[in-house]
Amino acid sequence: MNVLNNLVIYLEENGDCEAAEVLSRQLGVPISDSMGEELTLVFDGTGLSLVGCGMRYQGDFARMLNRVTKGRLHHEMLVRIAKTKAEHPVAVDAAAGMGEDSFLLAAAGYEVTLFEQDAVIAALLKDALCRAGQDERLREIVGRMHLIEGNSIALMPQLDISPEIVYLDPMFPPRKKSGLIQKKLQLIQKLEQPCADERELYDAAVSLRPKKIIIKRPLNGALLAGKKPSYTVKGKAIRYDVVVL
Repeated sequence: MNVLNNLVIYLEENGDCEAAEVLSRQLGVPISDSMGEELTLVFDGTGLSLVGCGMRYQGDFARMLNRVTKGRLHHEMLVRIAKTKAEHPVAVDAAAGMGEDSFLLAAAGYEVTLFEQDAVIAALLKDALCRAGQDERLREIVGRMHLIEGNSIALMPQLDISPEIVYLDPMFPPRKKSGLIQKKLQLIQKLEQPCADERELYDAAVSLRPKKIIIKRPLNGALLAGKKPSYTVKGKAIRYDVVVL
C-alpha cells in the first residue's frame, strides 16, 4: 500500500503556506482543511511535524545537545567506534532516517553526507536541519551535514569522495518495550519499511572504499546481508558490527 494515498498536509496557524504548497506538489498529496484520518504532515509556527496514531513527531536536534556537550560526546558508542586521526574526516550515512546518528558524527568533526530515500522522512529531516541551522548552539554541527534525497544504493557509487566510514542503519523492527523511541518508530515505520536489499546496500557501501563500514543492528539481530564483521561492539539494546576494509 502506498502510504501517500492516506497522507494529507494540514496548515495550522502561523504555518508556512508556501512551504506547504511546495511539499504538496513534491509529494503529490493534497493540502486539507482538516487533519487526515491516518497520517498528516502539519505545518505550524514551529515547522513541520508528522501526526498519526495519536502521536505527533517533529525532528529536533536541540534535544540531542546534552549528548554532545560537557564531555559526553566521546562516551557515545558510535563516536568511539568512528574515532579517527584524519584531520577532515568524511562519513556517509546511507539510511539517515531523522539524522540523529549523523548528528553525533558531525559533532565529532565528520563531514557527513546523508541519504534518505523516503520523501516524507526527508522533508521532516530537511525541516529539522533548517531549524537547527538557525540555532547558534547547533549551527556549526549541522553545517557539516549534507542531505541527499534519494536511494543510496543507486547514488552512493556516484559519489566522488573517499570516506573514512560508511554508516549503515537500515530500518529494523522496533523493540517491544514502550517509550519515546518506540513511539517515534511507530510513525516512521508507517513510511519506510525495513531494508529488503541488504546485499545491494552493503555492496554500494563497499564501492566507496571506506576504511570502515559500521552497521547498526538489533542486539540479537541477524548479520546484515550475512556479512561477518571484523569486530562487534555491543550496547544494552543495539550492537555495531564493524567491517574493516
